[in-house]
Amino acid sequence: MNIKDGVKSMTINSIWTMLKVLIDISLVWILVYAVLKNLKNNVKMVMLLKGALIIIIVKALSDYFNLTTIGLILEYILTWGTLALIIIFQPEIRNALEQLGKKQILTRHRSLTLDEREKVVYEIMNAIDYLRKARIGGLIVIEREISLNDYIQKSKNLSAEISSELLISIFFPRNPLHDGGVIIQGNKITSAGAIFPISLNGKINKKLGTRHRAALGISEESDCISIIISEETGKISMAINGILNYNLSLDDARMLLIEELKPKKELLLDDELEEEQSEADKNEEK
Repeated sequence: MNIKDGVKSMTINSIWTMLKVLIDISLVWILVYAVLKNLKNNVKMVMLLKGALIIIIVKALSDYFNLTTIGLILEYILTWGTLALIIIFQPEIRNALEQLGKKQILTRHRSLTLDEREKVVYEIMNAIDYLRKARIGGLIVIEREISLNDYIQKSKNLSAEISSELLISIFFPRNPLHDGGVIIQGNKITSAGAIFPISLNGKINKKLGTRHRAALGISEESDCISIIISEETGKISMAINGILNYNLSLDDARMLLIEELKPKKELLLDDELEEEQSEADKNEEK
């Protein structure tokens, strides 16, 4: 093999080595991003990560300043603490890992047409308006990218077309399904009587009841939209991504719901068709 072939071989090997390093680093960053994105609304896991970070920082400072006693204690914590945390926080770790696998490639609400989305909003808002005026409590949860099948399986299956009359009858007092939540997938009421995890967020106003805490709890574990109608006050609230939007007006709730149900990426072709349809309707009116 001559020098020219040797240089060529070295160049190919160098390029391949660089590509492997880039792929390796990219995969690590993708993994870190996916984990952080799914954990950011999990209150317990965030607190756990903060605590671990504080311990690591204190351990580094103790090593730097040669603080023997605290350094020895922290060393034992780091040695045995990991195993203890895995045992103590096993449910939270399991839920976090499950969320990574719950992403749906094609979500039900994304496949809805504009007319179907408008009908969903119309029926839900009609039901909310009735419930708030009658002071009937309710919890409506709309699934988005993260599946809620675990809660659907443990609730009463309905698989019915969405309608305000059905939503009102579910939450009507003395109905056996009154105390649970309704789960909506796309334009279907999938189940009722669903029980959701209670949020442990210490910043929640202590005056808020179980229904609000359950709505916030499921919004911390998934990307769903949770709508709450207070039985005591008739106020409307909406929990999204671990944030509770409290005491919304009917119009504000409608606009927020419309915005959250929109697909993340609208096709330009669909927009153009909608504009053309709108112009055609105007011309017909003239």
